[in-house]
Amino acid sequence: MNKLKVYQYPKCGTCRNAVKWLQDEGYELELQNIFEEAPTKEEMTELVAKSGLELKKFFNTSGEVYKEMNLKDKLPGLSDEEKIELLSGNGRLIKRPIVTDGKRVTVGFKAEQYQEAWGK
Repeated sequence: MNKLKVYQYPKCGTCRNAVKWLQDEGYELELQNIFEEAPTKEEMTELVAKSGLELKKFFNTSGEVYKEMNLKDKLPGLSDEEKIELLSGNGRLIKRPIVTDGKRVTVGFKAEQYQEAWGK
């Protein structure tokens, strides 16, 4: 069985759907509560690099903290290092779930995307 690390929030419906989908595919999962323990700067840097996505795709743009911090206007002026620091400093800013097998990374949950990346 393959093991995946899933950065998620247990009360998030999207996260629960993703976890169920991965379990139904037969994956063993290591679940990390992103609100209690956000990825470190090093982990976040690695996740972004392996995902092939722009750093801004890792932000939960519909979240309260994102809006309260007025990040829509501030993000374009920040360096990548500053963005990584924001994400690793507050798991509520991170789009979830993030799934990785150490080589590949997906962000969010769409069944079609999961089928392509994690389907067996």
